[in-house]
Amino acid sequence: MKILVINGPNLARLDIRDSSIYGDLNYKELVMLIESSAKSNGFEADVRQSDDEATIIGWLHEAADANTPVIINPAAFTHYSYAIRDAAELVKAPLIEVHLSNPMAREEFRHTSVISGVATGTIAGFGPNSYALACVALKNLLK
Repeated sequence: MKILVINGPNLARLDIRDSSIYGDLNYKELVMLIESSAKSNGFEADVRQSDDEATIIGWLHEAADANTPVIINPAAFTHYSYAIRDAAELVKAPLIEVHLSNPMAREEFRHTSVISGVATGTIAGFGPNSYALACVALKNLLK
């Protein structure tokens, strides 16, 4: 089964971001971890990244139309993109919100997720393993 993994703004630049928050992997290594985790749970992961809100909305529409399960790290869009929230709400297959860091342990403006209310669940704070945990959760949800 195919799953769509969407990564939001600045995630392609993990190698130059604060490693104490985002970990030591570069984006290519993160993609390999996601693909490996997906495969070990019986999925084929289509991993995408965009800094553009409209592109992410288009991908969510694509997932909604194809009934494709989604793992999404909306990154900064988490806190204010009602357009991405509305597109995520259209996805009727499981949609899991992930974050490398724990937003609740960071700046106050990061404590609000407009996505969480329409997600099946949220996994945050486990670094790259947040994606691996999301793959396990999807497997269990789709049994």
